[in-house]
Amino acid sequence: MPAPRTLLLTGAAGGVGTLMRELLPAYGYELRLLDAVPVPGAPDAIVADLADRAALREAVRGADAVVHLAGISLEAEFEKIVAANITGLHHLYEAVREEGVPRVVFASSNHAVGFTRRPREGEPPVPVDTPHRPDTFYGLSKCFGEDLAQLYWDLHGVETVSVRIGSCFPEPTSVRMLSMWLSPGDCARLLHAALTAQEVGHTVVYGSSANTRAWWDLSTARALGYAPRDDSEEFAGKLIAEKGLPEPGSADDLYLGGHFCVNPPRWPH
Repeated sequence: MPAPRTLLLTGAAGGVGTLMRELLPAYGYELRLLDAVPVPGAPDAIVADLADRAALREAVRGADAVVHLAGISLEAEFEKIVAANITGLHHLYEAVREEGVPRVVFASSNHAVGFTRRPREGEPPVPVDTPHRPDTFYGLSKCFGEDLAQLYWDLHGVETVSVRIGSCFPEPTSVRMLSMWLSPGDCARLLHAALTAQEVGHTVVYGSSANTRAWWDLSTARALGYAPRDDSEEFAGKLIAEKGLPEPGSADDLYLGGHFCVNPPRWPH
């Protein structure tokens, strides 16, 4: 579709949101920012919770697309996950439907398939159609989000690209991240591709850079026009020397979700 001009970026004060609000304007987007807390340096940002349906509808009105990064991004009590990541996401899609916004880019997560065994050397990468195997309530909410996106495409014609984001940081901070690192620059390139590709319907993609140690099949992302430029391998020597390789048989060694499968970090940080 034509490049959206006005883009609603939810979760704009979060880690990925902070990086994207710096990088996406270079692609020609006029950003409208939303978060549950004030966005530093953005006095015009909308401060609203996903529970506030009227505020959400006002926020999406006139937008050409939505990049939805808001919600709880770590493990939490089930009730909190439901409120933010399930009920809140439904509120967003209802606002999008009511206001006729044609496309959403939804921040899904690798934790939707976290209990999937990671591929070993010589084995094929994990495809996007691998069955959901969430590793947490958080991961479970991302499975729901992908299914909700499919429903809104089938029922209402709202297009979505669900991006199973790996770890989007300026550089990887663990050995596991060497396989799922998404550099900020590549994240912006992937979001731009997801926003501008033609006829996406509901498309699920993995979000990582062109990592030498990658575990995921990026073919559906590349089909959108995504061309990753970065590789975590430049950080591998230092990280392995500092932290060592995962212990054989440990969660970090066995599963895509790593330690989230046994001892997930809790929300808030």
